[in-house]
Amino acid sequence: MIISFYNTVFYEPLLNGLIFLIDIMPAHDIGLAVILLTIIVRFIIFPFQHRAVVTQRKMRDLEPDLKKIKEKHKKDNQEQAKKTMELYKQHGINPFSGFLVILVQLPVFIALYKIFMAGANFDQSHIYSFIALPETVKINFLGLVDMAQKSYVLAFLAGATQFFQMKLAIPPIKKGGIGKGTFSESLAKSMSLQAKYVMPIFIFFIGLSFSSAIALYWTTMNIFAILHEVIVAKKAKKNYEQSIGNNQTADRGDIGQNER
Repeated sequence: MIISFYNTVFYEPLLNGLIFLIDIMPAHDIGLAVILLTIIVRFIIFPFQHRAVVTQRKMRDLEPDLKKIKEKHKKDNQEQAKKTMELYKQHGINPFSGFLVILVQLPVFIALYKIFMAGANFDQSHIYSFIALPETVKINFLGLVDMAQKSYVLAFLAGATQFFQMKLAIPPIKKGGIGKGTFSESLAKSMSLQAKYVMPIFIFFIGLSFSSAIALYWTTMNIFAILHEVIVAKKAKKNYEQSIGNNQTADRGDIGQNER
């Protein structure tokens, strides 16, 4: 029952989408179809991903305020949690939005992995009657990389883009290193280091363990995420500078009134 639901809702639409894209791609290039399918999927889940990225950026901006709350209520964890949630609510932040993104993306990721691992060997029992299966499929992406085999180049690109995406998403670790500060702060620093440096290595070996279609998918997804992070960061910086300018203007107005 669960498998049937999963195939109907996730696997079959993505599989047929890939086959349709292969059919309309120049020379029926499966690599170009993988890239386009990845971009389409990213746009479909974009609202959830965007909310998580904006929330993460806001939480980074609120770090000084969070630090003040921790110092003020360091002996009262309950009050500290209460004030933290009040601060999040004040700025429209849902700290659990990241979990929602994972829940939305996980079944999609699994379906895409299942599709890409099969290469051009499509399971015809899951193909819709109105989808035409191409007579020929170009396995070599741009005539260079065999999508059915592993590729060191694409695996490296998947790991490298993962590193840059993590570098943008995770705030810089403060001076002092692991072992300084509270246990929770040390744990957060340790997890940040692992996500930034261990995860890309893990993705590299994943790319070498399966077909290069998976590495191409992961690389495309990371490039999309990097561009998203850059745009959100620029917008956040612009909003921050505007808020600082407005505050300075208000302060000068107050000073002028006091002088009069």
